[in-house]
Amino acid sequence: MDDLKFGTRNKRGDWAPNAHPQIAFFWSKPLDLRAWGKFLIDYIWPWNAFHMAVTLIYWNFLLPDWETMKTLSWGWALWLYAVNSIGIFIMYGSVEFFYYWKRKQGTRFKYNAKFPAEQPSDVFWFKSQNIDNFLRSYLSGIVFWTLVEVLMLWCFANNYVWWLNPADHPYWLLFMLFMTPAIHEVNFFFIHRLIHVPILYKWIHSIHHNSINPSPWSSLSMHPIETFLYHGVVWWHLVLPSNPFIALYQLHLAGYGALNGHIGFDTLELTEDKPLTTHAYLHYLHHKYFEVNYGGDGLIPLDKWFGYWHDGSKEAQARMDARYQKKVARMNAKNASSA
Repeated sequence: MDDLKFGTRNKRGDWAPNAHPQIAFFWSKPLDLRAWGKFLIDYIWPWNAFHMAVTLIYWNFLLPDWETMKTLSWGWALWLYAVNSIGIFIMYGSVEFFYYWKRKQGTRFKYNAKFPAEQPSDVFWFKSQNIDNFLRSYLSGIVFWTLVEVLMLWCFANNYVWWLNPADHPYWLLFMLFMTPAIHEVNFFFIHRLIHVPILYKWIHSIHHNSINPSPWSSLSMHPIETFLYHGVVWWHLVLPSNPFIALYQLHLAGYGALNGHIGFDTLELTEDKPLTTHAYLHYLHHKYFEVNYGGDGLIPLDKWFGYWHDGSKEAQARMDARYQKKVARMNAKNASSA
């Protein structure tokens, strides 16, 4: 595919899309029925459908029985860690293998023309972003994801929280299922903005932001506290009346879905005529500029409402630069007054 039909490349070879991301249409045109049809298709296919399929596999074949999960034990906890580890290795590893190691489409549709393997740095273990991110994913990211998962399932198994039966509450549970991506965006925005507070950023979130040029293994390369907060989105389903299947789906949107923002490509060429849109651009801009796009894709446009939205346009860049200049002026004034 010719990526220059869909975007531009600067002198460094970095690619950017021509079309700027938009917040969900219904915030301005809620009665546009044609737009609703397109939205619902994009909402389900392919990414949410994939996460649903993975959840169905877990639910039917991989979860221990509920009697076992009534008691906390290393046995079933380690089993789930192994399951999550293998699942992430297959999903993240496939993208890494084909698009970063084999480089099957070169730098077409790649935001940053460099590959992490070409940029050794002392901020990473063994000076390698790939090795660092891989090890942090397995020593921290998947560990704390599994911890959250085990606690969630244990609570449901012991009926410590509402467990609604789909036959008795079909409409409410369908609503909760439909709202899982929205819950993810709201939770992600607020915990993400929290860990950008300077002291928390320094000790916690900076580890994730070492990967300025993110790649698949960057997705879960986080400090343990950040990982616990990120996957803690599942606690919503312990507070609101819900169901463990929906809670597990919510957890997979976080764990498996973290890949989307870190793929590094706007489009993956599955074949010559079958592209897969990644929805990675907004989060890529967050890694590039640090203080924009704390939330998701604009389903719940908190970044827009709070003034952090950056869609790659010149206008958004000017707003970010102006906000940064005000921040510098405040810091300089504070330093002058304390001198």
